[in-house]
Amino acid sequence: MSLAPPPIHNQTIDIHEVLAGRRLPRWGVPSAAAAAVVVAVLLNALGIYGGVAQTTIATILLFVVGQTIWSFVIEGRRHAMDRLATTTIYATFLLALVPLLWILFTVVQRGISVLSADFFSSSMRNVSPRRPGGGIWHALIGTIEQVLMATLIAVPIGLLVAIYLVEFGRGRLATFVSFFVDVMTGVPSIVAGLFIYTGLILALGMERSGFAASLALVLLMLPVVVRTAEEMLKLVPTDLREAAYALGVPKWITILRIVVPTALSGIITGVMLAVARVAGETAPLLLTTFLTQGVNWDLFNGPQAALPTFIWDQISSGTTASVDRAWGGAFVLILFVALLYIGARLLARVFAPKAR
Repeated sequence: MSLAPPPIHNQTIDIHEVLAGRRLPRWGVPSAAAAAVVVAVLLNALGIYGGVAQTTIATILLFVVGQTIWSFVIEGRRHAMDRLATTTIYATFLLALVPLLWILFTVVQRGISVLSADFFSSSMRNVSPRRPGGGIWHALIGTIEQVLMATLIAVPIGLLVAIYLVEFGRGRLATFVSFFVDVMTGVPSIVAGLFIYTGLILALGMERSGFAASLALVLLMLPVVVRTAEEMLKLVPTDLREAAYALGVPKWITILRIVVPTALSGIITGVMLAVARVAGETAPLLLTTFLTQGVNWDLFNGPQAALPTFIWDQISSGTTASVDRAWGGAFVLILFVALLYIGARLLARVFAPKAR
């Protein structure tokens, strides 16, 4: 009687057959998702929770738990942990994406019905909060002027600070500047407005105006511009700098003609992030310029409206007509930021260095 072991190829076939039988079927993931939806809807119908948001969260949690348990029973611990990690990544992405899409959908749905030629070309002067009509012309002018002035001040300063930290910064001064930028990143917006209000308006007698609001926005833009520009400059390969130095190019020309153009796309993205942050700030504007119902072209004299203060004012009125105007203002504010971003990306492509 032979006691020789069976051939290797037979063992391999048996192992493959075993492993093939321990995988979830192709319809397993869709079935788990469908079951999670059904259970979440039933729990909602039973009154355990309510609302679309809670039902969505419950569906995702039930799907993650149900698929992991099923995979653990059929496939084993290793495959179950792999599916849990993968599903959790996609689930957290959806949890972050769904509120954003829901906000955009709500703003577009409520705001687009208000938009008209009169809404863009008229102000709120002599318009009653209870009466339909009026528009955002005065607020749109104020937002464009205030954000543009803040950008013209913050971007050059922030870019120069970032260049200093990356190219020249050494020792205690660089450490202090970096620490100060980190501190400014976490400063609440109302603190920036309060600083301008007490330090310039009350102490030095500066008039409450759009320019004072721009200075408050500068304090909020600077840390974002510095940090994003700094990270983009760090991504520029050192070989480019060394090649320029080897050809005898001065350092300042290397920075101006090679380093900054190479990082221009990322720098513009950082600038747009800063603009997007300050374009919707309300608290600093209420302290530094407040609001007006008429058009004020003068950035340096008198109160000036802006889209955030316009939205705040209309919401505060509480009437149906004013709330509709607030939704329209919110939609225009989103369009304003989107158009700025698209324009900046186009400019970055035009002025980006081209390979020769």
